[in-house]
Amino acid sequence: MSRQLMIKRFPMFDFVIGFLMLVFSLLIIVPFLYILAVSFSGGGESIGGDFFLIPKEFSLEGYQYLMSTSRFVQAIGNSVYVTIVGTFVNLLFSVTLAYALSKKFLPGRRFMMLLIFFTMLFSAGIIPNYLLVKSLGLLNSYWALILPGATNAFTIMVMKTFFQGLPESLEEAARMDGAGEIRILWSLVLPLSMPVMATFGLMFMVGHWNEFFGAVIYLSKSSMWTVQVLLRQMIVVGTSNINNEFSMNEKSAAQLGDTIKMAAIIISMIPIVAVYPFLQKHFAQGAMIGSIKE
Repeated sequence: MSRQLMIKRFPMFDFVIGFLMLVFSLLIIVPFLYILAVSFSGGGESIGGDFFLIPKEFSLEGYQYLMSTSRFVQAIGNSVYVTIVGTFVNLLFSVTLAYALSKKFLPGRRFMMLLIFFTMLFSAGIIPNYLLVKSLGLLNSYWALILPGATNAFTIMVMKTFFQGLPESLEEAARMDGAGEIRILWSLVLPLSMPVMATFGLMFMVGHWNEFFGAVIYLSKSSMWTVQVLLRQMIVVGTSNINNEFSMNEKSAAQLGDTIKMAAIIISMIPIVAVYPFLQKHFAQGAMIGSIKE
């Protein structure tokens, strides 16, 4: 029975699926629109709940306050630093290790793959990880957020499989021309690996930008907080006035409490949302890696 015949015989099925998809989409979009509306509203409106999706009074006070505070701007800068450096380290470690393991002539290749696979099944836990970071002297250092998760078994295995699927004739031709492994990796393999690089690069970026648990455990200095930790301080603890310089008095900050919090959420989303369109093409291709087996 063809698909067209099934659609004609069961139109209600498509209607139900479409309705459910619409409901799920609204469940995702409406809260975001509400947060966006509150961030552009006046303080009295958001506290009183006088609107749903369209504020009665359009205001930028929440954004102006946040961008005038040294503490919030510093937290954004901390997150940007951790994201850029962390993503670079993740890709560097993952690509080099996966490329080496993709070569059958590598000594001890099978044993190393076994060790990497072992980490997918067992992990040390929070306390051993903390003791390790402490013994390395990485407390109150951004490297504590980067080095422990420099790479992972899943990324290595997927990249290794991708590298093995590249034509060996290209590498052999490059070796005949006198190119070494590093030159082959940089000039030949990486340009052909943009889909997988973009896929995992975006995943690493999102992970570092949303870093919260590690920052809470390893960073005790408030000046080193990432934006997610500061958001938690503002939303959960209920602190609205986060400015060390107090360019806005406490009464005004309290009145704009909800507006400031929602504006902080929107600002914290902008970097990842802005980067995604540039990686979308490669990400769509990379998402299919491993789904088709020849």
